[in-house]
Amino acid sequence: MFQTFDSAGDPSVGKPRVALLRQWLAANGLDGFIVPRADEHQGEYVADRSARLKWLTGFSGSAGVAIVLRDRAFIFVDGRYTLQVRSEVDLDIFAVESLVDNPPAVWLKDNIGKGARLGFDPWLHTIGEVKALQASADKTGAVLVPLEKNPIDIIWNDQPAAPVTPVELHPIGFAGELAKDKLARLATAIGKDGATHAVLTDPSSIAWAFNIRGGDVPHTPLALGFAILAADGSHQLFMDMRKFSRQVAAYLTQLADPHEPGEFEAAIAALAKGGAKIALDPVLAADRLRMLVEDNGGTVVAAPDPARIPRATKNQAEINGSRAAHRRDGAAVAKLLCWLERQKPGSLDEIAVVTRLEESRRQTGEETQMPLRDVSFDTISGAGPNGAIMHYRVSRATSRKLQAGELFLLDSGAQYQDGTTDITRTVPIGQPTEEMRERFTLVLKGMIGISTLRFPAGTRGSEIDAVARMALWKHGCDFAHGTGHGVGSYLAVHEGPQRIARTGTEKLLEGMMLSNEPGYYKEGAYGIRIENLILVTPAEQIEGGDIAVHGFETLTLAPIDIRLVRSELLTREELHWLDAYHARVLAEIGPMLDGETLAWLEKATAPLPHDAKI
Repeated sequence: MFQTFDSAGDPSVGKPRVALLRQWLAANGLDGFIVPRADEHQGEYVADRSARLKWLTGFSGSAGVAIVLRDRAFIFVDGRYTLQVRSEVDLDIFAVESLVDNPPAVWLKDNIGKGARLGFDPWLHTIGEVKALQASADKTGAVLVPLEKNPIDIIWNDQPAAPVTPVELHPIGFAGELAKDKLARLATAIGKDGATHAVLTDPSSIAWAFNIRGGDVPHTPLALGFAILAADGSHQLFMDMRKFSRQVAAYLTQLADPHEPGEFEAAIAALAKGGAKIALDPVLAADRLRMLVEDNGGTVVAAPDPARIPRATKNQAEINGSRAAHRRDGAAVAKLLCWLERQKPGSLDEIAVVTRLEESRRQTGEETQMPLRDVSFDTISGAGPNGAIMHYRVSRATSRKLQAGELFLLDSGAQYQDGTTDITRTVPIGQPTEEMRERFTLVLKGMIGISTLRFPAGTRGSEIDAVARMALWKHGCDFAHGTGHGVGSYLAVHEGPQRIARTGTEKLLEGMMLSNEPGYYKEGAYGIRIENLILVTPAEQIEGGDIAVHGFETLTLAPIDIRLVRSELLTREELHWLDAYHARVLAEIGPMLDGETLAWLEKATAPLPHDAKI
């Protein structure tokens, strides 16, 4: 199994470990310390060695920050984790704060007094984060103290070693472009930014630029490391060379000068001393890099990671790979949903469904000679009230039976060499209530609204997020997460910078892949989410229109449960979309199924009664 079901978080760890940290702070003249969820690369997943926030607090979510003071401690999480944090953290030790409404840089103004010394690890905070923290500290008279050594690493006696998983080459048939050509494009972009060099701190950018993949973090095929790219083409790669086979080493040596990670800081300092103008992404690069450049006489050029947009705008090989991956994945999900519908209510628990789904994906991959490489994230398998926990992670301690009269939310994804998938389906166990059906249909209306949207060039995710919420808003409902995140190509399932959300400031460009996943969550009762992946299509002229407009191609292929749809709440256009989508699902994944599963799919994709009046 790629997914384990150990207890997600242990609240009991907080008290003794916070006590150890406070002892260290007192001995070193500090009044507090900031512990982010991040590692040096600011990725969603971190290696076990870098799971400092979980080690200290018990909290296992993918976003959060703790601040430990001499007499108080706080943990900051966003709306996805407001329920989870209260089950994983000792609330006698940590007060819970909002990472969105009252982030550390804002909280600092009212909670840290004049002269207080607050330590932080400059490798774990971005340039932008430290700038905001410093601005707040200046207003209150507090002192931010960058530390040479992270105190968590000092007091964590059995901290795991850094990962050394082998690096593998990503074939050109899936990548669609040679690494040397990608690197040449990036070198040109660096020069246009007015820099002599750019530092890639995001392992996804390194994986994309060099056409390599790895396994240093869970569920995302990344090799941890850094790269310094030069406008003149003299690139350097900093990665533990124990990860390289002879073939990989020979390949990478043609693209860059390889170095061990321990040489990275010295290389940055040497370039800075030589007067280099080094581009750092303020949103991704560690503040430690800014310090190294400025302290050694270099110039920091604030510029986005030059690989982020090229990586996000998929080429034809990546698009074709994703389409193929979604056909296989849809067939695997259909097999699971057919099996699930045949099970007696109360006979299964959440873990049994996760296990069966992974088996289905493995089997389908073997049949099509495209093996399942990993799940793309820990499956969210939420029965009844667990479905209302947006980022619920099932464990042996929390696994719940799928009971009659409840909803079951299943959010899962897979990593195949030709594509990354992410799909959510919500199904009734037994007979759903009319409230459940109404709320499901409102969520479906929002998902269809995004699916059918046309929008002009330059549109940003923030400008269309409301489309997914309008039907819910009209009924006094909403959901506390973004509508969609970017998706990588056999890379991170949550990829930036593209997103559909109130904070989605990036333009949606042709070739970008995103999720489309509105939801509704009734605390203590049930959760609903419907998620497909979508692709931004080329801008086209509409007959009689004035401008060319983009649209979305739906990539995900699996039935949406029509037992939960109240067709009278859908417009004719929405009903036609749903029927057409289901016809396409049957046509594309039906040939991969047979017998009982094919018969089930034919029923699950049958047209709905067209009761709509408009």
